Amino acid sequence: MVRVKPFAALRPAPGLVEEVACPPYDVLDSAAAAAMAGEKSLLHITKPEIDFSPMPSEDDPSVYERAVANFRGWQDKNWLVRDPKPCYYLYAQTMDGRTQYGLVLCAHADDYSAGRIKKHELTRKDKEDDRMHHILIQKANIEPVFFAFKHQAELEEIIADVASRGSEYSFTDENGFGHEWWTIDDDALIARITTLFESRVEAFYIADGHHRSAAAARVGAELASKNPAHTGEEEYNWFMAVCFPESQLKVLDYNRVVRDLNGLQPSQIIGMLADSFDVTCHGEELYRPEDLHYFSMYMAGKWYELKARPGTYNPNDPVGVLDVDILSRLVLDRILGIKDLRTDKRIDFVGGIKGLGELKRRVDSGEMKIAFALYPVSLKQITDIADSGNIMPPKTTWFEPKLRSGLAIHTF
Repeated sequence: MVRVKPFAALRPAPGLVEEVACPPYDVLDSAAAAAMAGEKSLLHITKPEIDFSPMPSEDDPSVYERAVANFRGWQDKNWLVRDPKPCYYLYAQTMDGRTQYGLVLCAHADDYSAGRIKKHELTRKDKEDDRMHHILIQKANIEPVFFAFKHQAELEEIIADVASRGSEYSFTDENGFGHEWWTIDDDALIARITTLFESRVEAFYIADGHHRSAAAARVGAELASKNPAHTGEEEYNWFMAVCFPESQLKVLDYNRVVRDLNGLQPSQIIGMLADSFDVTCHGEELYRPEDLHYFSMYMAGKWYELKARPGTYNPNDPVGVLDVDILSRLVLDRILGIKDLRTDKRIDFVGGIKGLGELKRRVDSGEMKIAFALYPVSLKQITDIADSGNIMPPKTTWFEPKLRSGLAIHTF
């Protein structure tokens, strides 16, 4: 079972939440962050390179120093204020009329190391190193990770009961997504939530935040190795997460665009695709994949429907049956020559929140030559793969809305 605990969060002072809260660090590039950031925005802490002109690289020592100074300054100015006691919190996000409710808590680094916090993606060491350095210099988890957990009736009843009360704050962000927040400070309810997780929830599943989770586990291990009196209960062993019942989450498609046709003509690509797919041309009419094993392709001003034929995938292989694997093997690798999605600069990835129009735009602009849209994976596929110890291909899942940063910070 997983370990959890409440924590005394640093949070925006009343009335400042909309000014402090911001998108996650990896959603915006530095230029976009600089354009968005107001005086009190947490972006000055999560992307402090925006305070320089010209902007240095994100790993410049001066950037890390500015992050620490800004974090201290936000507290000195009372833009971030600590709650008087450890609490759990409830965080609701609304997009397109659908609301999801997550409990904000601290998870234990040992659960990551022991496999009770389950991953479905590989991480890159350079990105882990960067997040680890940020956690160590701040002695804080500035941004939460995004977890799912399997159905647990009483926890979901508690979530519904808390959500039925008036929220502490509520606001709408620049994308039109709604955010609400409740503080759970009743001692008996806090104890019950802890007991339910630690007696009935076997695992957390990382939805978003693989690098932050890995970095937090590495921080815990490093500080433990330097502490002769280490017990496992020290605050550095814990990191902040927002945990949603899996039934509330929706996975969006994560699509691909490629810069060139690998020296081929469009007609040659169509011919090669016919070896593995039933290919239908939809002309200028947008085509969205309607089910698993259907793909949308946009090339040379036309939309195509690709249906993978039986025999091109193994329905009993939890990874091989995934559409991202089918596309990678039979199209990106075999036809377009892209061998490694994590390192090849010819390919880019587009979250489904941007729609098919973004794929068309990037191809029509000449920046890219071909685009592919996929049918979204399901939460069950994600948890099945994580439970089996397998790893999904890179850039398989896109969760929306993203967790807003700055609503709570865990310090140690």
